[in-house]
Amino acid sequence: MKAKVIVASHRASNGIYADRSGPLLVEGLRALDFEIEAAEVVDDGGPLSTALRLATESDYQLIITCGGTGLSPTDLTPEMTAPLLTRLIPGISEALRLYGINHDIANAALSRGVAGLAGSTLIINIAGSPGAARDALVVLAPLLPHALAQIAGGDH
Repeated sequence: MKAKVIVASHRASNGIYADRSGPLLVEGLRALDFEIEAAEVVDDGGPLSTALRLATESDYQLIITCGGTGLSPTDLTPEMTAPLLTRLIPGISEALRLYGINHDIANAALSRGVAGLAGSTLIINIAGSPGAARDALVVLAPLLPHALAQIAGGDH
């Protein structure tokens, strides 16, 4: 299975600091046997929209975005993702938020991340921190094999 990680960060994409979340996600997805290249780091808004659209036109089964799910004026990842989605899968986003809340990360409730299908590609937005990346891998590891099998037409 092929996966892609896209990091939405104005500061990381402009070289203000190095992204640390993308490499954690890439490493974690490789451990789950995904074929994946280094994370792509883009600015939020239009550049993210372009990167997402191009990724959905490729042969990825999974795209995870990291960052841009909060409340700041530049946090636009859900707005860039939603127009591409043909089917919502709200339970994934709910599980990500609930995991954080249940592990004393109250700010997890502020994530506006969405999840769903763009055709046959599963897209999941996660918050933009190394902790959120690690937590997402814990939540997603047991879900992804079954979800991707179903998307590909497998039985329940």
